[in-house]
Amino acid sequence: MIRRTTCFFLLFFSASVFAQSLPIDQGTIADIVEKEGGAVVNIDIIKNIRIRTSPFLNPDDFFGYQVMPEFRNFSRERIVPQRGAGSGFFIDKRGYVITNEHVTRGAAEIIVTTRDGKKYAGKIAGADPDLDIAVIKIDPQGVDLPVLPLGDSANLRPGEWVIAIGNPYGFSNSVTSGIISATGRVLGDIGKKNLIQIDAAINPGNSGGPLLNFKGEVIGVNVAIMSGAQGIGFAIPINAAKEIVQTLIDNGRVIRGWLGVNMQDVDGRVANYLDLPMVDGAVVFDVIKGSPAEEMGLKKFDVFREINGAKVSTAGDMHEAIAALKPGAEIKVKIYRDGRIYDLTGRLAEKP
Repeated sequence: MIRRTTCFFLLFFSASVFAQSLPIDQGTIADIVEKEGGAVVNIDIIKNIRIRTSPFLNPDDFFGYQVMPEFRNFSRERIVPQRGAGSGFFIDKRGYVITNEHVTRGAAEIIVTTRDGKKYAGKIAGADPDLDIAVIKIDPQGVDLPVLPLGDSANLRPGEWVIAIGNPYGFSNSVTSGIISATGRVLGDIGKKNLIQIDAAINPGNSGGPLLNFKGEVIGVNVAIMSGAQGIGFAIPINAAKEIVQTLIDNGRVIRGWLGVNMQDVDGRVANYLDLPMVDGAVVFDVIKGSPAEEMGLKKFDVFREINGAKVSTAGDMHEAIAALKPGAEIKVKIYRDGRIYDLTGRLAEKP
């Protein structure tokens, strides 16, 4: 009996502390979703996939007959529609929607569905595969579209509460909440940098949906999950998206500078393997032939320490610094090589 009472007291105490820790004064989750959720949309796409098929299941035995050699490699091409889905949100009453580039990639048809079930035909206004952001345009047809306010992702802190809204597994306008687990995450296998890590449930179909703070502002665009993991999702910081959205609307693409190296963070394992005196920076593991990097004298295993006077702590720092520059821009880098610091200068080309 004492144990039960103690457990009940601890449960009540923990729940009270948890409730007090929520920023309820900024509005409950339900209030935020009710007010802002109408700007979140489902995005359904159809891709036309070309496949080649053979009329012979077994070219050596077609209904008991041997197929003639000249017909064994015979095949025909046909178009097969492939369906996909994702999420997005209105940023402009003229009908502009932000989503992920990988959601719209190769789409022959795009259907945007609002919370009230109304469907609109969409077209890609612009896309940036590097950041994985796309802008879709619909015709509002005289409807006063709801728009989500864009917040500031510059000073996010682990532990802040967030809300994710999207279309996981086709369950439209699903809401999950949690906290920011970390910032500045890098997913090297899919080329994503400086991501927000969250523990709110993110599933296939959430891609392109908004990550909101408790003011109802977009602070991120949900982009990726870890296969087999629970409570680990990632979002693109909204400040990075804001920098390119107007360019996508105006030009359809973003023109970026290009150095021509592949690199990774210097961590303890890399520092030990290369016998480095530091455990930060970005190490070059490939220099692309004919690139600006080759022309300025960069070599494999060089470690970036600075770019244009700014400290380089991670490969993400280098990627962001270069992405912010236009083709033809001059860069000055400090690198560590064979126990010495070298200063190198070069000019960026346009990213292929």
